This record gives sequence, C-alpha cells and structure tokens, in this order.
Amino acid sequence: MILHDTICALATPPGIGGLAVVRLSGSSSLRIADACFSGKRSWEQVKSHTIHYGHFVRSDHRSYVLDTVTASVFRAPHSYTGEDTVEFGCHGGMILASDIVSSLISAGARMALPGEFTKRAFLNRKLDLTQAEAVADMIHAVSTRGAQTATRQLLGGLTKRLQDLRLQLMDICGLLELELDFADEGIELIDRAVIRDRIHTTQTYCAELAQNFRASEIVRSGYTVGIIGYPNAGKSSLLNTLLQRTRAIVSDVPGTTRDYIEEMTMMEDMPIVCIDTAGIRASEDMIEIEGIKLAESLIQRCHAVVVLNDCLEGVQHSQPLYDRIREQYPHVQMIAVQNKIDALSHDEQKQLKAEHSEEMLFLSTKNNEGVAQLQARIAGLARADSSRVSDSLINQRHAQLLHQIVSALQKADNALDTAPSNEFIAIDVREALRLIGEMTGEVWNEDILNHIFSRFCIGK
Repeated sequence: MILHDTICALATPPGIGGLAVVRLSGSSSLRIADACFSGKRSWEQVKSHTIHYGHFVRSDHRSYVLDTVTASVFRAPHSYTGEDTVEFGCHGGMILASDIVSSLISAGARMALPGEFTKRAFLNRKLDLTQAEAVADMIHAVSTRGAQTATRQLLGGLTKRLQDLRLQLMDICGLLELELDFADEGIELIDRAVIRDRIHTTQTYCAELAQNFRASEIVRSGYTVGIIGYPNAGKSSLLNTLLQRTRAIVSDVPGTTRDYIEEMTMMEDMPIVCIDTAGIRASEDMIEIEGIKLAESLIQRCHAVVVLNDCLEGVQHSQPLYDRIREQYPHVQMIAVQNKIDALSHDEQKQLKAEHSEEMLFLSTKNNEGVAQLQARIAGLARADSSRVSDSLINQRHAQLLHQIVSALQKADNALDTAPSNEFIAIDVREALRLIGEMTGEVWNEDILNHIFSRFCIGK
C-alpha cells in the first residue's frame, strides 16, 4: 500500500548535537532527494541499502550548499515504511536540520505527522499494530527492563502467540460451520471436548495477559509513590532526599505546599515516580483546600502511598489518615513512616523501634537515617508488582480488548451446553476472532490508528 504523498521530518531529537538524521519516505523520495543532493552517482544508479556521501543543496538554488551529508537509500518494499526511503545524516544543531527539512518540503515533500512513518509501516504490513505500539514503548521507556520487553514485542513475540490462537479459533469456526451442512445427518466433525479445550486455552491466556496491565504500566511509566501526611510532617524534605536534590521548597510554615510536585528517580534500578502533595488538614484557605483535594485525587493513580508522620506529635498522630486512605483505596500499597527520629534521644528511639518495627519504618530526612530502608521497601514493592511482565507490554487498549475476548469466549463455552445449533457457538467465537484482529491490526479504523500514533513523536 504505497501512499501517494511523500513525507519528511527530523528523526533525531532537536537541539545541539554531533549528528542529526532527517528521514524522507514516499513514492517521490528518490526524485526529491535528487533535487537536494549532489553526489558522485545519479539516483537512478544507486542500489538499495547503500550510503552515499555528498552535498545537501537547496532545491531552488543548487549552488547553495547547506551541509556535507550522508544519504542512506532504502528502496521499496525493503525499508522501514515499505516505501522508497532516504535518510540524510547531517551535522547536529538548531539550524541545519531545519533548513534541510525546509528544502525537502520546497522540493515536494510535506512535514510528517506524529508517528506517520510507523503508521505507514503498519499500513504497508511491515509491522502489526502490537509491534507498532512497541516502537512507542521503546522510545518512551524509562527503564532497561521496559526497553527490553518492548524490543521482544517488536520482534513479534506477542504477535506470534496471538496468531496461533487466532488460527485455532478459525479452525473451530470452520468445523462448526461445516457441521451445519450435515446437521440433518447428525454428523459431528469435531469433538465438543476439543472445542472446549481450545476455548479454555485461549481464554486462560487472554485473561493472564490482561492481568499484566498493571505490571506493564509500572515497567513502561514507573512505579508511582505518593507522599502524604499532615502539614509539617516533612514531606517536601523527604522528596528532596529521595531525589538527592532540592526540588521542593521546605518551610516550617504549615500549608507551604499548595500544588503537587512529581519527579522520577531510580531506586535499585526500578523507575519510581515520587509525588509530594499538600499537607492534609482542615483549612479555610481556598487555595490550600484545592491543594488538599488534588492530593487526595492523586492517590487514586498511585501504586503505593507513604504516610509520613511527625513522631514528635506522637506515633499514632497520623493513624486516622492512614486508616482512611487504606479503606478508600484498597488497591494502593501503604507504607507507614515515622519521621524526625533525630529529635528523640537514643533510648526513646530504641523503645519506639522495639514497639513498632514490624508495621512501620523510621527515618530522619535531616541526617538521612533510614532513607535507604525506605527506598529498598519501595523498590521491593515495585519489583513485585512488575514481576508478571515477560514478552509484552500490555496497554489500556490491549487490556480492554482482552477482557472482551474472555467474555466472548465464555459465552461460546456456555453455548456448548445450551445452544440448539452450532451457529450460536460460532457467533461468539467469531466475535473473539474479530477482537484479536483489533489487537493485531487485522481489523482497524482510522480513529483507532490516529489515537495510537498520536502518542509518537514526529519523525518516528
């Protein structure tokens, strides 16, 4: 499926650097490249998968040299997009790449939309939809594990499994529908036990895959930890300590934090998103009230919450807050932490830890005591919650489709015992097939594609 227009864009991050790459793809790529590149050979002579050195010139003024560049040529269909593609390697900087893109546009190309190169790769069947989504996950990966898992998905691990399941279901549908032609003779072409076994195999796999969504989100975007507590518990100080830099303003005045601060850091090779929130208390300050409401709404998307208590106010001072959060958000892991233990005497610290060491941690942001133990606890929770991820990163679209597949197959399983005709069983199996096709891109519509590829950067 070669599209009619030719697109171009900077494929590397904009800014100052040693090199930049400008990508050109489409049916007119070689003609447009010929208008802008001066080398030793004509473009009719160059072979696919070759690199050429020369001058990049303005298409309207060929004596005006913009840069010395390399031109990598990939002829259709043996390219990333499946189209004729040329990639120009130029010197990095704010100006050169922009001038090269402008010259290509003047010669007949247009600026690519976000993700349009990968969208063309999908439309030209170089990638299926799960592989295309893996490209975005590789680009936005925040951890080595996330990048490696996305790479395995790009190589087709998930695609192969879904194709195998799809073939099994197609085989079932074919035999069920063939039996309809022999209904009067009472001929059974496939054992009902075999049908049920294949349905259960697909159903189990899809259900397990859907359960990977939470783990995939952690590997993809990080494990989110909210820091909450009453005013002056030391939340901002703890954020700065965890980040190992001053990010939040620290003050003894209650209610200093009005908005939330969100930053990512690494703890034992796990990507952790830390959120410092406004102190929760009764207040008549409208701005502070909005900050408190925002803090509580953020808890919903956290994987874990650190309830920070000022131990000088009493060990049980924040217990009501801890209990309320645990009741309202049962899916969130809770970590009770006593702060400011440096202000206690040695004997007081010893007694406190002896009485409560099993259910809470003790630290001092002032002298960094106990911080390593908190980081280890958070990293351990993140590692446990993401342990299910293997060969694929399940996103929200995948999870929704997988749940629908499981539901359709459950209906087919029930119909095996109750349906008066094979036709009713086949309808539900066909629905599961359609939904698997939506996952891989065998079935798609323009709105779905636009939503998926809008996440990509321009040039990919």
